Amino acid sequence: MGKLIIDGIEVEPDPSKTILQVANELGIHIPTLCYHPSLPYYGACRVCIVETIWRGRSTLSTACTFPAWEGEVKTDSEMVRKARKVILELMLAEAPDSPEIMELAREYGIEETRFKVRKERIGNKCIQCALCVRFCRDVLGIGAIGFKNRGYTRELTTPFEIYSDVCTTCGACEFLCPTNAIDLSTISPNKPIPLLSEYEAGLKQRSCINIPFPQAIPNKPVLDRDHCMHFLKDACGVCSTVCGPQAINYDQEEEIVEEDVGAIVVATGYDLYPIINIPEYGGGKYKDVLDGLQFERLLSASGPTAGEVKRPSDGKVPKRVVFISCVGSRDPENHFPYCSKICCMYSAKHAMLYKHKVHDGEAVVFYIDIRSDGKGYEEFVTRAQEEDNVLYIRGKVSKIYKNEKDNLVVMGADTLSGNQIEIECELVVLSMAVRPKEGTNDLVNKLKIQADANGFLTEAHPKLRPVETLTGGFFLAGAAQAPKDIPDTVAQASGAAAKVVSMFSEAEIHKEPVIAAVDAELCSGCQMCIPLCPYDAREFDEKNKIAVVNEGLCEGCGCCISACPSGACQQRNLNDTQILSMIKVALEK
Repeated sequence: MGKLIIDGIEVEPDPSKTILQVANELGIHIPTLCYHPSLPYYGACRVCIVETIWRGRSTLSTACTFPAWEGEVKTDSEMVRKARKVILELMLAEAPDSPEIMELAREYGIEETRFKVRKERIGNKCIQCALCVRFCRDVLGIGAIGFKNRGYTRELTTPFEIYSDVCTTCGACEFLCPTNAIDLSTISPNKPIPLLSEYEAGLKQRSCINIPFPQAIPNKPVLDRDHCMHFLKDACGVCSTVCGPQAINYDQEEEIVEEDVGAIVVATGYDLYPIINIPEYGGGKYKDVLDGLQFERLLSASGPTAGEVKRPSDGKVPKRVVFISCVGSRDPENHFPYCSKICCMYSAKHAMLYKHKVHDGEAVVFYIDIRSDGKGYEEFVTRAQEEDNVLYIRGKVSKIYKNEKDNLVVMGADTLSGNQIEIECELVVLSMAVRPKEGTNDLVNKLKIQADANGFLTEAHPKLRPVETLTGGFFLAGAAQAPKDIPDTVAQASGAAAKVVSMFSEAEIHKEPVIAAVDAELCSGCQMCIPLCPYDAREFDEKNKIAVVNEGLCEGCGCCISACPSGACQQRNLNDTQILSMIKVALEK
């Protein structure tokens, strides 16, 4: 068999593939508007036309349908460019209002078409490539849309030209359309609900199969079973079709792996207080009111805007941004009484980074008090004020609303001057309160550890045992215990790891001797103490009809002792007689 030469590159012929596929593998770009790897080759748009030469004979063929036989292929010859120009001019006459066709035509030096644009085609974007129809019918098996009529009167529509009752508003047709001609509101009365990326803080859409975040371990895509059409409608399966290694397994189920461990470090992290809980600030109502995590993603070079600060509502660069601290924090009447600790510093960082990206922009920070309690923190805030000209206003914000210019207006009070102020801005960033991770209460009940009134986990002693819990073998790290910044979190995590290593390095586990015990002669076998034990250290001896204590699990909390009606439960080494003796001696002195 001879050789296949594509633009001077020699490869082995492979009739099982098309010229388009082989060219893509070689990194040779061939424009196309009707090709998708999950669908059979169609050749409707003919933009992918190439020159094929075999035995000295030159012909024009569509690259998406022509097999990769032996011979020579030229993807950008003079003949190809002339043919593509004619095709693009015909497309401009068919879809004169398609920006995508106009842009592609300009690449070939075409500013306007030589062909007559019929009146009925004015405003049309559809080039009738049939990608949407074929995908909806052949891949999804739904058939919610199709074509009617022939020739220049052919157009895309739903059956009987009414709202489709089978459309699932999955958005596949809109996603595949190369000219953005699909309007889902004309197909179904239901509005599609976009899947928002959790990693991008809801500022960017994601697909049903995606890698959760760049540093995910393992760094592999996962299927979202709650939204995937294959699991919801037993349709689609396009990811399995286009996956070369055939790595998609729809039959795979979640698996619980049980392991025996000697210690657990609880590092659940935190959640931000939902922005919709602050309606007076426009939370959930105005797109340009963001929380700190969303603004962090906007500033990131790997974020949804590649590091450019743009308003979510219209994509414009905001010239004034207002940062509001303590939103939900230090507010015992309405939200949370505690300080979230990290807000003051990341507001200063965000304001500085904004000024570095938008040099003519203005950053304003509303604060109650500036709590910069770490090494170099106070100097950092001072640098934001003096070097980057960030304006700090001591006061609370009462309300945020939109004015007639479609800008946000922040109403507040300057407590230093005693004046009421209103600031017009394009973007507002709220420093939302840090709260315990969702599900912390369930974890507390499972692990038999303690939490405070705000839901954060409680340490055994705030000074002497700051990373340990009252339950042996369980340790704390990070914001699971309280709001923390990165240095404090790293220090506590190192301390927790050191405690685990110290415990494992000993041949025996040491416990405090002050634990509960049962006097067998006094125990009546009422079993009242068993359900009250928070550590499951109690069980009933059916043979002797008495309660017994598992000394390895007991932490000496005393719940069983206070509940025992017969006084059979006592704390070993700290029983009633010993306590009374100590009181007697103390009073004698």
